[in-house]
Amino acid sequence: MIFLDKAKIKIESGKGGNGIVAWRREKYVDKGGPAGGDGGNGGDVYFVGDEGLSTLLDFKYQSVFKAENGENGRIKNQIGKCGKDLYIKIPVGTIIRDLKSGKIIGDVTQHEQKILVAKGGRGGRGNVRFATAQKRAPQFCEPGEAGIIRELELELKLIADVGLIGMPNAGKSTLISAISAAKPKIADYPFTTLVPNLGVVKKKTGDSFVVADIPGLIEGASEGIGLGHEFLKHVERCRFLLHLVDLTSENPLDNYYKIQEELKKYSEKLYDEYQIIVLNKIDAIDEETKELYYEEFKKIGKDVFVISAATHQNLDNLLNFVSVKVDEIEKPESQIEVEEDTEAYNNDDSAFEVQKFKGMFVINGGKINRLAQVSDDRNRQQMIRLQNILKAMGVFDELKKQGIKDGDTIVMGHLELVYYDEEDYEQKFENELENVEIEEE
Repeated sequence: MIFLDKAKIKIESGKGGNGIVAWRREKYVDKGGPAGGDGGNGGDVYFVGDEGLSTLLDFKYQSVFKAENGENGRIKNQIGKCGKDLYIKIPVGTIIRDLKSGKIIGDVTQHEQKILVAKGGRGGRGNVRFATAQKRAPQFCEPGEAGIIRELELELKLIADVGLIGMPNAGKSTLISAISAAKPKIADYPFTTLVPNLGVVKKKTGDSFVVADIPGLIEGASEGIGLGHEFLKHVERCRFLLHLVDLTSENPLDNYYKIQEELKKYSEKLYDEYQIIVLNKIDAIDEETKELYYEEFKKIGKDVFVISAATHQNLDNLLNFVSVKVDEIEKPESQIEVEEDTEAYNNDDSAFEVQKFKGMFVINGGKINRLAQVSDDRNRQQMIRLQNILKAMGVFDELKKQGIKDGDTIVMGHLELVYYDEEDYEQKFENELENVEIEEE
């Protein structure tokens, strides 16, 4: 299996559907009236913890995820269909980091735990929502709200009950294959294990616990030498550690202390965790040597077991003891500080830019483009409403800073408008709108 514990992805929530301008035209409905429905809300994006996953490999082949957009409103006051929410499954133990801010915004520690990372845009209101006693025939609607686009980094820290640590060739892969159904690659050369392996061990009581086989540590691992530094983070969430020692190595005690030193350099908390010392490969040494090493390691004051993973000698005693400790020792609380994620609800795309081209001013921006999409330059009401929104957004102030003059052209999406002084422009259309409303009444 290919193991991947870091991935960068892009997510996008759904856009809200636009409201529409529509009218009741039934033969027997007196005076008709507005009937434009609201747009549907865009879909949200969630991460969901899945204990059946143990790698981020899926994100190597798909790195862009998008929720469904909301539908536009319809005639006869019909609301557009809301977009479907998107649920992205990730392994339990995954940390979610916002690449823009660098903040950790989520830590998935439980199966089926859900974290919202992008709220879908709200649907725009149809013209029926703007009808009042004074304005019974509104000829404008709202665009749907924008979705949220984010770049995130996922980092996996495996959650297991027991972490297997030790020098390369200490027999960790052989042990995990002997006590569980895991089948890691095993060979007699250093760094056979290049990725962490997870094994599920069944207890006599019927329940089970998870053991993580961490690739071999070597001296200097905490500084990035060898494979250990890359995978030490995967034992941080274990209840306790099984430190496997190869009794056939040149100096088993020195090897033990080297690993302890690397744990201490990496994390004092990890160094202080409870450990069971497991002396392996007793089938390859004589009884006198075994007793000698057993007594030496007992002086350290830890629980010590002597086994042979290859021949399964004394494995039952070890597993019975480990099963008891799994029930006794609580899982460590997460030390990850998760910050409040306000960006998950930030659908504001009111930022804009103005570019000048020989008397033509092109205005670009998410909200600007959405407003232009639902505006018709032949409709006076819509133009007055658009002008009021642009004024509130500070667009006219920016145009004046860039030297706009009467008669210059403003381009927004498909709209091409002629600019007049703001007060004259507003008064001109308000006068015309009053005349139109008097005629309608």
